[in-house]
Amino acid sequence: MTTFTIGESDFLLDGSPHRIIAGALHYFRVHTDHWADRIRKARLLGLNTIETYVAWNAHEPVRGAWDTTGPNDLGRFLDLIAAEGMHAIVRPGPYICAEWHNGGLPVWLTAMPGIRLRSSEPGYLAEVSRYLERVYDIVVPRQIDRGGNVILVQIENEYGAYGADKAYLQALTDLTRDAGITVPLTTVDQPMPDMLRDGSLPGLHVTGSFGSRAAERLATLREYQPTGPLMCSEFWNGWFDWWGGIHHTTDAETSAAELDTLLAAGASVNLYMFHGGTNFGVTNGANDKGSYSPIVTSYDYDAPLDEAGNPTPKYRAFREVIARYASVPEEYPAETKPSPELRVELEGTGDWLPKPRSNGDLHAEPPVFEDLDVEAVLVRYDCEIPERAYGGEVAAALVVGEIRDRAWLEVDGTRVAQLSRADGDRAAALPWGRALTVLVENEGRINYGASIGETKGIAGGVVISGEPLAGWQAQPIDLQGLAETIARAPVGPTTGRAGLRGSFALEAPTDLHLDTVTLGSGFAVLNGFVLGRYVRRKPQRTLFVPAPLTRAGMNELVLIELDQIIAPSVSFVANADLGPTEE
Repeated sequence: MTTFTIGESDFLLDGSPHRIIAGALHYFRVHTDHWADRIRKARLLGLNTIETYVAWNAHEPVRGAWDTTGPNDLGRFLDLIAAEGMHAIVRPGPYICAEWHNGGLPVWLTAMPGIRLRSSEPGYLAEVSRYLERVYDIVVPRQIDRGGNVILVQIENEYGAYGADKAYLQALTDLTRDAGITVPLTTVDQPMPDMLRDGSLPGLHVTGSFGSRAAERLATLREYQPTGPLMCSEFWNGWFDWWGGIHHTTDAETSAAELDTLLAAGASVNLYMFHGGTNFGVTNGANDKGSYSPIVTSYDYDAPLDEAGNPTPKYRAFREVIARYASVPEEYPAETKPSPELRVELEGTGDWLPKPRSNGDLHAEPPVFEDLDVEAVLVRYDCEIPERAYGGEVAAALVVGEIRDRAWLEVDGTRVAQLSRADGDRAAALPWGRALTVLVENEGRINYGASIGETKGIAGGVVISGEPLAGWQAQPIDLQGLAETIARAPVGPTTGRAGLRGSFALEAPTDLHLDTVTLGSGFAVLNGFVLGRYVRRKPQRTLFVPAPLTRAGMNELVLIELDQIIAPSVSFVANADLGPTEE
């Protein structure tokens, strides 16, 4: 039996000192047909371990409907890591952050009345217990001491930055051990004394998360934890992007120097990220630290292996550093050729917004998304405007409590205003009319801090000319179903909010980069798969299309446009364009 334990100063593999040189790779952000390729390229970098989060809301978007098939096949992912001769680290949360929607927590969970997230509250713990038991059914037989390759399991995630409920951490630890997890258990926090204190327990090995000042951070870790191996289990070698910001990059040589400092100190490391992947569909998270900032579709992260799986200058620089401390394979990943360049003419199918239901329920206030459909991304709201709201004037002032996150307002079918949470918009002037329609988009669920689990839609009601506006209908819109409708709808206008479609031929499946510069904002769907959001705001200008989503012969592209396209055509370009790196 192979053993993996924690010694006085090192991790011990069968009793001998062992250094973990790992890289983060999230199976839920990478097409399943690319898993093996990305894992192999991690080994060629010189890594000996792959780390992954487990996204609860990917496995159980609907309560009780647990899924481990296709992109959620965690067991297969771990087996592919083992087949490459590598170890695995599993971080099941239940909270993962990761710039992933709702921090990995299912919306049905965070919408439960009275739930207290990330705490020892019994209702929350009951749901978490059921979740972790399912995850551990997959992980337990794959532990290294049972012939598998899993060497570490993490308890919670950067909990010291959120709370200090030791009973909660103890409950997670007990549940994990009771489920049959025998490998060492870890925690991770930024190396600040209060976070390290609040985020761990005796018996859990403490690791750090940081991307700079490595010697100083390691010293803080050692001061807090006098024995055991030092480990940076999130070495931030890049950063994430948000709409309205820049594309974040870090200098390859500077990052490599920090990695060298870590390894020279004898520490173990996990690159966050080795390969970021993509927030396909509508899985991007958001941050709100005074202003709302939704994460872009790409999760390239300026990682050593880029979003399309190509080695970057950072890959080569890191490989040279790792070679000073460990054996690195002679083989180097082949350079990837530019993607085909294509132009696709688009035809419109007119306005895709469904008509309001004739017999829909009326609500005193606009209901939030969670009251309608926890997975909704778009909701149409309708309300009749009382004539007295205008008081004889030609316009009336409308004020909302808060829009979460973007809204288009129409009066009698004519668009009159747009409100954006990111811009702090809460008010609009409504010209005279009788029927108000508000289309609201959830731009991304917050993944960090106290606002995790907040509701989406129109929060806090609507006031017009000082009076609450009552009598609302609300209708969630199924994005996948809408794309299918656009694909077969009769031809119509391409202007304004419209469905658009186009087809193009390929000789063989291949990676593509969809250029979005001629588009407004909306969602791109290729061969029935929702690639993700596109937005006219900087930074991201292309969407990555993995080869397995394409096919030899004809391919069908559908766009669900929310604003207005510039031209009725779109291009696929040779390389990714993730936007400017400076303001």
